[in-house]
Amino acid sequence: MRIGLRILLGYFAIVAIAALLLLRVFTQEVKPGVRQAMEDTLADTAGVLAELATDDFLAGRIDDGRFAARIRAIAARRVDAEIWGFRKSDVAYRIYITDAQGIVVFDSSGRDVGRDYSRWNDVYLTLRGRYGARSSRLDPDDDASSVMHVAAPIRDGHRIVGVLTVAKPNRTIAPFIARSQATILRWGGVLLGAALAIGLLAAWWLSRQLGALRRYADAVTAGARASLPRSAGEFADLGRALETMRERLEGKQYVERYVHSLTHELKAPLSAIRGAAELLEQPLPDDDRARFAASVRTQSERMTQTIDKLLALAAVEHRQRIERPERVVLADVLDAAVAPFAADPGRVPVRLTIDPACRDAVVSGDAYLLRQMIANLVDNACDFSPDGATVEVAAAPSDVGVRVTVGDRGPGIPDYARARVFERFYSLPRPGGGSRSSGLGLAFVAEVAALHGGHAALDNRDGGGALAVVELPRESATRPTS
Repeated sequence: MRIGLRILLGYFAIVAIAALLLLRVFTQEVKPGVRQAMEDTLADTAGVLAELATDDFLAGRIDDGRFAARIRAIAARRVDAEIWGFRKSDVAYRIYITDAQGIVVFDSSGRDVGRDYSRWNDVYLTLRGRYGARSSRLDPDDDASSVMHVAAPIRDGHRIVGVLTVAKPNRTIAPFIARSQATILRWGGVLLGAALAIGLLAAWWLSRQLGALRRYADAVTAGARASLPRSAGEFADLGRALETMRERLEGKQYVERYVHSLTHELKAPLSAIRGAAELLEQPLPDDDRARFAASVRTQSERMTQTIDKLLALAAVEHRQRIERPERVVLADVLDAAVAPFAADPGRVPVRLTIDPACRDAVVSGDAYLLRQMIANLVDNACDFSPDGATVEVAAAPSDVGVRVTVGDRGPGIPDYARARVFERFYSLPRPGGGSRSSGLGLAFVAEVAALHGGHAALDNRDGGGALAVVELPRESATRPTS
């Protein structure tokens, strides 16, 4: 399971559990909370009505006095009120009064006068000087039929002589409870949805940051060019730490590898120079002395070229990107790269052909490196070309952008060498018994092409010879005309 998905699932599980617990607490507290508020109101109402009923109760006219008449009139009173979105049309109170023995002496509903209520909590507790209240179901199997009863004492001085109870069905507050619970559930769903969206965004961001760093690390491990991904916060710090570690490790390995390679390549010319020097110390005929002196000069030039090419290759290989790319007109680069060969009468003739569609082609990169890349390919083709042949340089459109080819009519590439021609220090013998090259030119070409987002290839061509191909991405641009 990917880390982003694990983070998302863990985050959402925590949020979901917390939200469900909160919803459970809220929904369980809504109903008791509303009933507690109603009970408080009924307690106040019972206290007020008990005081108003005291005179008629003590006078013995509680069932037919003014208090009873006013209470019975409440049933006929119409209420037209909208309370928090709900319409109220009538009064839902029931009021009854019991004497000191718990016998009902007044009932606003008129149904239970004379019944013994002494064992109901509202009456039983109030007669004993305590707070009396109860909630009883009219139908034992229906919770919605419950009625709340709250009582207050009727006193004669300090003596409790009766009890007044106010009863109200709990169903009157059911709509408010249902609406509150629905609101809580709805916003709870919104909360879970928002949490999920935030979790998805956070997991996507974390996964993206970690994925970019992982791809960067994989690319570095594979030896490919890779740019440090853009990150923020701790991920940026981690990326910079990885970049620093990569640079230090690569720098150390790079130096070790190049010292080893340079040492290996310089052994042969140094041995030749040492042997020639030892012979030159002895008396020699003029012809032999001149031949050995020429060998020293040739081997010295070979070492110089090897070092120069190795430094150029090192400068390219160690770069991860072109820091300040320029818009380079490819035709100008080709003209500049071919010109020195065309001007040298001792060189193989070089013919440059640029497709009209590529005359104004523009690539992004380093003009100097591109010119050196083409020059290396032309120089290599000239070395392998037989007398009387021509090196053909051409530029044409391709699916990638633009394709530059350099072809010769030499012996071509042996099958065993095809997979190794771009390896550092790998070279083939020149035609006619010429010495091998440093084996760095084609490695330089491959690195420059990759640095510009392209690639290089070398293979045999139809009719004999070898064909080097470099494909570069093209930018759309119009070359200015004079």
